Amino acid sequence: MMKQSFTAVSLVIVLGAVAGMVLPGCSKQSTTAGVKPAPTVVVVSSPLEQKVTDYAVFTGRTEAVKSVEVRARVDGYLIRMPFKEGADVKKGDLLFEIDPRPYQATYDQADAQVALCRARLTQANADFSRTTDLSKTPGAISKQDVDRYAALKGEAAAQLQAAEATAASAQLNLEFTKVVSPIDGMVSRYYVTEGNLVQSGQMGGGTLLTKVVSIHPMYVTFHVDEQTLLYARRLIREGKAKSARDSEITIELGLSDSDAFPYHGVINFVDNQIDPKTGTLLVRGVFPNQDRILSPGLMARVRVPIGNPHDALLVTERAIETDQGQKILYVVNAKNEVVSRPIKVGALHSGLRVIESGITADDRVIVNGLQRVRPGVLVDPKMGEMPAGGSDSNLADAATKAAMPATESTSPAVATTPGASNK
Repeated sequence: MMKQSFTAVSLVIVLGAVAGMVLPGCSKQSTTAGVKPAPTVVVVSSPLEQKVTDYAVFTGRTEAVKSVEVRARVDGYLIRMPFKEGADVKKGDLLFEIDPRPYQATYDQADAQVALCRARLTQANADFSRTTDLSKTPGAISKQDVDRYAALKGEAAAQLQAAEATAASAQLNLEFTKVVSPIDGMVSRYYVTEGNLVQSGQMGGGTLLTKVVSIHPMYVTFHVDEQTLLYARRLIREGKAKSARDSEITIELGLSDSDAFPYHGVINFVDNQIDPKTGTLLVRGVFPNQDRILSPGLMARVRVPIGNPHDALLVTERAIETDQGQKILYVVNAKNEVVSRPIKVGALHSGLRVIESGITADDRVIVNGLQRVRPGVLVDPKMGEMPAGGSDSNLADAATKAAMPATESTSPAVATTPGASNK
């Protein structure tokens, strides 16, 4: 009986201890349940308002303005090559010399024949002159003899003319034994070495000796896709852009060693038809090359202005979110609540994206703290500057296409430069 009473008392003590441990926790929860959490602090910024110029970026190749294959124009053995491979040459500089002795002999023979025909013509002129004088005396000479001496005079003149033509041809072949540079530029390597027999030929059939290419200026050819072409033509019709056929359009060139576009040139040729195989239009620009950085065959990126400078709103690329395929920005309204705004994005430059529709210049766009907000949440906005970031490599049209929905009203793959002007 005493054992049962002791057990009951122990149970009461244990239950009381447990109740003492639980009740304070319940009291703490009841005291904090009615307190609202503090609003999330976010950084907001107004969209930047700037003048921008849209650009399209294309891939092209550099080409020499003049490129000549130097070929043999007469047969013979090479006896001299007085130029250094890869050196600069001027028009008329001697590159190769073919053994001139056979052609010198032929020319000397032709020149002698000219002298012989000239002597015969002199004799024929004298005979005809005497015959003419005799014909004035009745019965001194017959009319037939007069005609014969006149014919001999004409025959001698024709023979002299033929001999002179033969001598001119022989002299030309003799000159062709000295192969000179046809243009100013840079010469290539020796394709044929001294002592080899070279052959002449028509329509490029002669032996190829070397090549010479011009260096300054330099062409860059590139192909404009159909979408960009149609968009540019629409802007031209609306008076928002200039035609490269009617005005000088400044373009920029970048090489594979940098994301920048340090070289400036102009468009000097636009083809008259679109290639049906590729759906592109051939365009060519010309660039000065006094510093000789450009060489024929380089891969190049060409940035072409599309349209005149125009006003635009820009936000940092990092502030743009995607919701079920729709580009959105989170903005803070007058009640400091987060609102989701569907937007239409434009071109990109150094981390700043053009926003074509969806926001105004007075909106407060959340640029930092995006991971802690959702529509309808109350926030504590702190004004800050619009961050930039990114690099000029984002100017590639592939990146622009990835961010732009393919609709009829959307401009083609272009990049935008704030504050730029159309030259």
